[in-house]
Amino acid sequence: MDSADPEATTEYTISVVVPVYQGERTLAAVVAELEPYTRGARTPDGVSYRITEVILVHDNGPDHSDTVMRSLEIQYPFVRILWLSRNFGQHAATIAGMATSKGRWILTMDEDGQHDPASIGAFLDTAIRERAGVVYARFTNERPHGLFRAAASKSSKRMMRTAFNLPDASQFQSYRLVRGDMGRKVAEFAATGVYLDVALSWVTNRVATSPTVLRTADGRVSGYSVPALFAYFWRMVLTSGTTGLRAVSVLGGIIALIGLAIAVYVVVSLSIGTSAGTEGWASLIVVVLLCSGAILVALGVIAEYIGVSLNVSMGRPLYLVVDNPETIMPEEESADPEHVLTSEIPTLPASRPEPTVAPHGTEPTPGAR
Repeated sequence: MDSADPEATTEYTISVVVPVYQGERTLAAVVAELEPYTRGARTPDGVSYRITEVILVHDNGPDHSDTVMRSLEIQYPFVRILWLSRNFGQHAATIAGMATSKGRWILTMDEDGQHDPASIGAFLDTAIRERAGVVYARFTNERPHGLFRAAASKSSKRMMRTAFNLPDASQFQSYRLVRGDMGRKVAEFAATGVYLDVALSWVTNRVATSPTVLRTADGRVSGYSVPALFAYFWRMVLTSGTTGLRAVSVLGGIIALIGLAIAVYVVVSLSIGTSAGTEGWASLIVVVLLCSGAILVALGVIAEYIGVSLNVSMGRPLYLVVDNPETIMPEEESADPEHVLTSEIPTLPASRPEPTVAPHGTEPTPGAR
C-alpha cells in the first residue's frame, strides 16, 4: 500500500486573473514574471503547483493596454484575453475572469506590478494548512498612499466589521487566492453592484492571510479618487445585506428618544415655572434640521437598496464579454441578417478604435485601480 503523502504527489493548477485598466507600461513585466511558474514550481512546504493560464480581462481603460494584451497573447500560449464591452470596474472584471477559469485555485492580482508572484507558494501553503477557501495578502510594509487615505481605509473597514457583521474587512485585498470551484460558483450568482470580497464571505468562513511585501508602484497616479473610494465603501454596505436598513431603524429610534427627552424637558420646565416664553427658537430649528436630515438620510439609504433591486430585476449585467474589438463583420455579409444568425462570420482586421475613457469608480461610474 502506497503511504506517500497525497499533498506531495498532487500538482495544484492555478488560474491567474488580472483585470486590466491601465497596464500599458506594466503588464508585460507582470506576465513575464508569471511565466516561470507555468513550467511548475514547489511551495516552501514542498507542494507542487503550476500556473496553467493567465486570464487578462480588458476593462476599457484610457491607455493602450489592449495593444499590449494582444502582443502578450501571441507571445505566451498560456495567456487568454477577455474583452468587456465597456468599463465595468475592477470587481466585475475580476469576476468575469473567475467565471471562465479552469484551475483548481484562482489567483487574482493587479496589473501594476506591485504584487509579487513569489508569494504564490506561501499562499497555497496557507490555504492547505488552514483549509481556507480564501487567502488574502497581508502586506508587511506600508502602502504608498497618503496618511489620510490609509487611515480612512482602515477605519472604514473596521467599521464594516463592527457595524455590518462582516468578516474582518481590513483583510480584503485584490491580491488573493480563491478555491476555484468556490470562485466560479460565486461568479454564477453575483449580480450587478456586488462587492467581490463580501460575496466570497457569503460562501466561506474559512479566511486566512499570508504575509507578503507590497512592491513600489511605477509612479502611476492612482485612479481611486475620494468619491471613488467612498463609492466602493458604499458598495460594501449595500452588498452586506439589509444591515443598512436596520441601521435606519436604529437611527429613527435614536431620534425618537431625543424627541422624547426634549418633550420631557419642556413639560418639566412648564410645571416648575422656568419657561422663558418666546425663547427656544434656536433649539427648535436645530431639532427640526436634525430630524429632517435623519429622514432624508433614511430615504436615501432605502432608495439605494431599491435601486440595487431594480437593477437586478431589470437584468442589468454585472459585466458583458464581447469579441475582440479589433475585428468587424465583412460588408457583404453584414447586409444579410439571416446569414448573420445562421452561419459563422469571418472577420477582417480593422483599425483600433480610440479607447473610451470612462471614470473608473463605482456603479453607475465603475471602479478604478
